[in-house]
Amino acid sequence: MTVVKPPRNYGIDLLRVIACYMVMQIHTGEFYYIGPTGNVLNTPDAHIVGWYNSFFRICVPLFVLISGFFLFPVGDTQTFLKKRLSRVVVPFVLWCILYAFYYHFTAGADLKTTMIHILHIPVNYGVEIGHLWFVYMLIGIYLFAPILSPWIEKADRRGMELYLVIWAIALSLPFIHLIFPEVLGECAWNRTPLLYYFSGLLGYVILASYIKKFHMAPKPLDLPLGIVLIIIGYAITALVFEQRLGTEKMVSTLELSWGFDTINVAMMTAGAILIFKNISFKNTNSFFVRLIAGISSISYGIYLAHIMVLNIYYHLLNQYFDTAAVKIPLIAFCTFITTCVLVKLLSLLPKSKWLVG
Repeated sequence: MTVVKPPRNYGIDLLRVIACYMVMQIHTGEFYYIGPTGNVLNTPDAHIVGWYNSFFRICVPLFVLISGFFLFPVGDTQTFLKKRLSRVVVPFVLWCILYAFYYHFTAGADLKTTMIHILHIPVNYGVEIGHLWFVYMLIGIYLFAPILSPWIEKADRRGMELYLVIWAIALSLPFIHLIFPEVLGECAWNRTPLLYYFSGLLGYVILASYIKKFHMAPKPLDLPLGIVLIIIGYAITALVFEQRLGTEKMVSTLELSWGFDTINVAMMTAGAILIFKNISFKNTNSFFVRLIAGISSISYGIYLAHIMVLNIYYHLLNQYFDTAAVKIPLIAFCTFITTCVLVKLLSLLPKSKWLVG
């Protein structure tokens, strides 16, 4: 039996590429509001970060949502896990090793410390490069996918909507906690309250499956609804961040509205997918479309590699401008272009899939 491959969704490719850039701008912004001890820098530049990067908080949810589009049905569990995990875990381990040596050469870690970092990779990271947390989360979703797949295939529209409504309530808990610190069974000794099983990034996978199943066909309301969701979500995200800049001392409490598992970020993410899901191009062989598809295909490698490039551009360009309004997009854009080129060159090497995914 011949399996017919579904047509490529270039709107999803474009959204994945945009999400790649968003990640780099988010990480560039961290230089301008995070102090050396995790304290908040309440400066004009920090407020610029708030207005600039609040919308870009959808970058990780977009990656998860896009993965959800292509995750199901799982089929044979062993084959699925072998294929998915090998393409994720092997590049991750190799880049953890590269980052250990990167810190050896740039941060003065001695060789013994570097070897310890490498041996520590099976435990948690190697060197603690913050953006690599994403890979652990992605692996967790892949491990759960075979369990979730039968329900995804059989669930009707109302059943999936019920899940998404409960998930939306769980996404609202960070704000509810401002009034009620403990709700629905939460307490110091209970880490699994009522909505525990509906919280987190897995909901974006369900959202993607729901849209793919019931809302992929273009609808007149997709664009206006998407815009409204983005505007409302952005307003909550940015205004809460800006307000808390003047009151919070530590970044861990400042970023209340920036959480990937908050209702406002989910609204922006849903709005973005509604706008992009049906974008198409008449000439799919044009340079632009081929460029977008090419970058999309190596996006995992770009994500893994970009911190090395970002640090270089920060030290090169930061000194030449007075305001983060210029520095953030400039450093992020240079990082994006350079990382894309470098990872594309790496992808031309034999067996490159083990390095770029």
